[in-house]
Amino acid sequence: MPVTLVISNRKGGTGKTTVSVNLAAELAVHGKRVLLVDLDSQGHCAVGLGLKVGRGAPTAHDIFRDNGGRLAATIQPTAFPNLSLAPADPLFDHGSGLRDEGLLSRAIAEEDIASSFDVVILDTPPSLDILLFNGLVAANLVLVPYVPHPLSLEGVRQLLRVLFKIISGPNPKLKIAGFLPTMVANHIRQHRIVSGDVGRLFGPSRLLPGIRNDIRVAEAFAIGKPIRYYAHKSRGAEDFTQLASDLAAML
Repeated sequence: MPVTLVISNRKGGTGKTTVSVNLAAELAVHGKRVLLVDLDSQGHCAVGLGLKVGRGAPTAHDIFRDNGGRLAATIQPTAFPNLSLAPADPLFDHGSGLRDEGLLSRAIAEEDIASSFDVVILDTPPSLDILLFNGLVAANLVLVPYVPHPLSLEGVRQLLRVLFKIISGPNPKLKIAGFLPTMVANHIRQHRIVSGDVGRLFGPSRLLPGIRNDIRVAEAFAIGKPIRYYAHKSRGAEDFTQLASDLAAML
């Protein structure tokens, strides 16, 4: 079975998709067979990987519809070695879908997925809906990106309340991989204060080295490439390489 890592925060705009795309690419470069599953109907994982999803093409959201669908049928190869994507459906209504928290877990356990991938990364929406619950129930590990800002810290607190329900209920094996500050500028005092608060609240060992603010990360996303394929000597590329290294022992 692949290790399943969910990227989540109840606050939007924390860099979940940027982290998902670039971490997936880094792990793939290091020999992991990676499947990135986009559960957010914004569909930005396909943008970050330069993929065009045709109208009517199978998507990851199909498994949540009444007529069902197999996750394996939605997978598209990318231009980057060892990295595949199950894209999102931009027309999917996050308030809809089958009310079954185990759909995604069972889909990942199917032989076509389990035998083909080492790591599954789930990019989740910030909304508290059946998609987020499916991601948390299916995962072995959760990575929490946050911008060092008080509002983002509140999003972390809200997610932890959801995690408590999941860990004490349908997925007791779910572990926190770490809290990842994004768009970090260490010269900004508030960034240092908020990350310090995260470390005190949840334990310093769970606070990961951050992803520094780097315009090249945004530029890479805009042209449909992970940062290592666009500017491999940039701060952003260095930070995502470090992140993959830090998480490797857990995967």
